[in-house]
Amino acid sequence: MKAKIYISLKDGILDPQGKTVEHALSVLGFTDVRGVRMGKYLELSLKPGPIETVKKSVESMCEKLLANTVIESYRYELEPEG
Repeated sequence: MKAKIYISLKDGILDPQGKTVEHALSVLGFTDVRGVRMGKYLELSLKPGPIETVKKSVESMCEKLLANTVIESYRYELEPEG
């Protein structure tokens, strides 16, 4: 099973990396960009198992290590591998 995890800063949290990318795009002539928020994307290959067990495991990984839940939010998708 594959878990696709998307992590992003919560609304209201300053995103200096996003601001840097927004400025660079403007310098390159992409003046229609009005904001950039950066995030993280992870793909995990997991042993197959009951879907509820896999969900709890992925949520636990995100809460304990992958996301800083004070300033970041996360969502994930599960799909069969192969």
